[in-house]
Amino acid sequence: MRKSYDFSNSSENPYANKLKKQITIRIDEDTIDYFKMMAESKGIPYQSLINLYLRDCAAQRKELLTTWE
Repeated sequence: MRKSYDFSNSSENPYANKLKKQITIRIDEDTIDYFKMMAESKGIPYQSLINLYLRDCAAQRKELLTTWE
């Protein structure tokens, strides 16, 4: 290891604004099973798929219909 490093030509981390935060959330088992099945067919982890879906909802400013019969 060197005694000192030169960071004068370094640049900012382009992924710093996309850091993830760990949370606890309760999701129905059938919903998790749905995302696990879809994630398996896409070849990605189901938690990543859920994150992509929620990110898309947020980006499109989707509104949840909250009417029950």
